[in-house]
Amino acid sequence: MTTSPERKALDVITMGRASVDLYCQQIGTRLEDAASFAKSVGGCPANIAIGSARLGLRSALLSRVGDEQFGRFIREQMRREGVSESGIVTDPKRLTALAILSVENEASFPLLFYREDCADMALCDDDIDETFIASARALVVTGTHFSRDNTEAAQRKAMRLMKAGGGRIVFDIDYRPNLWGLAGHAAGDNRYIASSHVSEKLGTVLGDCDLIVGTEEEVLIASGKDSLPEALRAIRAASAATIVLKRGPMGCIVYDGPIPDDLEHGIVGKGFPIEVYNVLGAGDAFMSGFLRGWLGGEDLATAATWANACGAFAVSRLLCAPEIPTFAELQHFLRHGSPHRALRKDDALNHIHWATTRRADIPSLMAFAIDHRAQLESLAEKSGAPAGRIAEFKVLAVKAAARVAAGRPGYGMLLDGRHGRTAMAEFARHSFSWLGRPIEEPGSRPLRFETSQDVGSQLVEWPVDHCVKCLAFYHPDDPEPLKADQQKRLLQAYRAARAIGREILIEIVAGKHGDLDDDTIARALGELYALGIRPDWWKLEPQTSTRAWTAIETVIAEHDPWCRGVVMLGLEAPTAELDAAFRSTAGTSIVKGFAVGRTVFADAAEAWFAGRMDDAQAIDDMARRFEALCASWLAARGIEAA
Repeated sequence: MTTSPERKALDVITMGRASVDLYCQQIGTRLEDAASFAKSVGGCPANIAIGSARLGLRSALLSRVGDEQFGRFIREQMRREGVSESGIVTDPKRLTALAILSVENEASFPLLFYREDCADMALCDDDIDETFIASARALVVTGTHFSRDNTEAAQRKAMRLMKAGGGRIVFDIDYRPNLWGLAGHAAGDNRYIASSHVSEKLGTVLGDCDLIVGTEEEVLIASGKDSLPEALRAIRAASAATIVLKRGPMGCIVYDGPIPDDLEHGIVGKGFPIEVYNVLGAGDAFMSGFLRGWLGGEDLATAATWANACGAFAVSRLLCAPEIPTFAELQHFLRHGSPHRALRKDDALNHIHWATTRRADIPSLMAFAIDHRAQLESLAEKSGAPAGRIAEFKVLAVKAAARVAAGRPGYGMLLDGRHGRTAMAEFARHSFSWLGRPIEEPGSRPLRFETSQDVGSQLVEWPVDHCVKCLAFYHPDDPEPLKADQQKRLLQAYRAARAIGREILIEIVAGKHGDLDDDTIARALGELYALGIRPDWWKLEPQTSTRAWTAIETVIAEHDPWCRGVVMLGLEAPTAELDAAFRSTAGTSIVKGFAVGRTVFADAAEAWFAGRMDDAQAIDDMARRFEALCASWLAARGIEAA
């Protein structure tokens, strides 16, 4: 990527609106009839900051958010996306802006803005830090923030500082008539109302810009003219900036010199004919793609092509910022295209999108597994303890794991919904990297789901960062009817997890129902990959040879290079055996950790249920065993335990 001789910390700062979007999840209905909503970051500059970061630019958002849950959500999401939040000001008096949206039909996208005295419209020139502006190569300003005196002053100060530092100014016209007081609350989707006041205001911005981007309607309002040729020539007379004319499904035309008599004779990027599903947010995805090319040193035709492609992704999906592609996804699309006009139906693209936008990076995982149900029920019954005490014991296990983790990254747990709900509440009080939850009926073969065979109906209630765990006793040499049944269930679990937006770990145990050869597990994984199952994690039993691990690593790399990796299970193996298993995988990069349970908790559970061990002793015993396993895992990789 091309940079200025003096490398800046940031490529681009985007400035203006930052809101929370609530998208109606029922497609083809009136907003009045909406029943449920999906939440995401919204607002043109916030979306562009996220899109630019996904595409590889170092971006920051300059805005205000409220000192409340939605304001914190925006900050946290910016961090997850790699966007600098150093320019986000917390407003103690005002609420974060809100937008509620729906897809009524292919031509109607109702939009309600809740922006009365909202946080981002309180942005003022005191919020503009000279050092922060100087840290970036470019600044994106947006039309809405020229509609108030205080926000206009803030944007103009930022522009002056950027210019003084030799940076570039990008103007996204972003015209919303009702945010200028020109239309009623119900007209949020109205994109054009002529206004001499708005045209005069925006016209004074043009001369300071290096890049101006807008739709045909936005070009008209920025110029104050009634026809597109007149509007483009008026903008050219006021500014030497590169002008990008967005034309919806027809892509865009770029003008970097005089406006030609035939407007089609500008620079045109490649277009992508796709189904229009939702136009809201398409312009922000477009701008993200164009900036990636423009600031990355690409020619204007390439920048326009990338912009068109990013816009195509957005209009073919439901939300705004969450739907903008990553650079890996964009490049895959440009190289291979898609057999689907509705890109949201392309499994290959969807998988790349999912895998490259996961909520957190987890390069290694040491997990205490206590999602066991039948085993603990048996132990409790054997000791004459009531089943209700299992929940109490699982809380002790969480406390033991938390003591070992001590807030450090890379630690997690497996907990179940049958006996582990109270333990999950305890888990949430600590800082862990990961939580997995089982959905299988314990011991079922063929695989069956606990509670309901409609597994998706269960997952919708789960927190977004809880990972689905599904265990199958699956061997590639099983009888075909059994294999087909289990494959159907695993595919059902995988699709449900993806549809609801949850990660999934698939645990394969083959050794209980057949021999384990060097290729057994690799064949099992290959069969499941052939069905289109690409879990985030695999959980596998220790293998008999390094050749077996090499075969597993090869099949995963071939089918899913974005797989998070493999964690090893314990199967109540003695600590010495697990030590040896950890050492045997030290050179296998796909093995990222372990999820072991009975080796850690079995003795403590038996003694605690029988009354021979109190709470503190149980916690101490489990913490000691879990810490020893973690130390063994780290030592096998040459890492000294902290």
